[in-house]
Amino acid sequence: MNPDRGLRVLLGLCAAVLVAAALQAGQAIFAPVVFAVFVIALVWPVQRAVQARIPAALAMIGTVLVTLVVVAALVMSIAWAFGRVAQWVVANASQLQVLYNAKIAWLESQGIAAAGPLAEQFDVRWLVRIAQGVLGQLQGVISFVVVTAVFVILGLLEVGQVASQLACRKQSGAAQGVLAGLAESASKLRAYMLVRTFASVLTGAAVWAFALYMGLDLAAEWGVIALVLNYIPFIGPLIATVFPTAVALLQFGSWQVVVTVFAVLQVIQFLIGSYLEPRLAGKHLSVSPFMVLVAVFLGAFLWGIPGAFIGVPVLIAALTLCEQFEESRWVAELLSGRGAGAE
Repeated sequence: MNPDRGLRVLLGLCAAVLVAAALQAGQAIFAPVVFAVFVIALVWPVQRAVQARIPAALAMIGTVLVTLVVVAALVMSIAWAFGRVAQWVVANASQLQVLYNAKIAWLESQGIAAAGPLAEQFDVRWLVRIAQGVLGQLQGVISFVVVTAVFVILGLLEVGQVASQLACRKQSGAAQGVLAGLAESASKLRAYMLVRTFASVLTGAAVWAFALYMGLDLAAEWGVIALVLNYIPFIGPLIATVFPTAVALLQFGSWQVVVTVFAVLQVIQFLIGSYLEPRLAGKHLSVSPFMVLVAVFLGAFLWGIPGAFIGVPVLIAALTLCEQFEESRWVAELLSGRGAGAE
């Protein structure tokens, strides 16, 4: 390897580590800003279409209000669903303890020495702490939404001005590339969210119907949780599958029913997430599954739940910007998940 090229690669890796550390340290500012940019990319075309018919100020106010209503509905839905599950866990803590002790006794009968120490780690207070932690996370999400809303309002006031300034720099190829990349990124993000929303609603309805058919407690709550968590690839569907399965274990006590619940929920997630959704998204939204997983885990590592949600949209926008420049186009092609020569 050329020494100069190796040095540039090393400097790039060091810069990436420093940027990641800065993003994590400044989560309180950077996360709402990134989310605000994401929301602006989704709603700006709506505002632009509306303000062609009514005054710009009224169009902005209407757009912000509609956006806040949609976001508030999602946040309140997930808060209600997880709150109900936490209450259910606390209310059935003693029964959970009995079931857990029975399983530990079975392990001891099989000669597993670790059963005793495991039994000491599970009690009602542990469950209450988990429930309180879930509620605390939900309160943090609500505060995050409020801060993001402020950035969205300020951003919508200036997005038109920024676009005009970039468009005026016709002599700058970089500026034109950035402008084209931002416009293409916004288009892809809207398509991504449209497909993801349709798949999420379909997943939530299917999970709710199946839980209702099985007589599983909290059927409506599981449907809402599956709907909202489907916006987080891989991690969300896994959580939406494991929790109902654990409740089925407590409620029915039959391993055949538990296996059935787990298997059917997995089939629902697979058919919608791995079969239907990629066909609706099309090749222009294709991203390497490996990079999707990296984006979700990296986002979760940096910013927790909001980071896991925003990881894939940031990846799509970054790859779209890379496509606009000859020097970085190979990165977009490498991470797109498409074969060589694919359109």
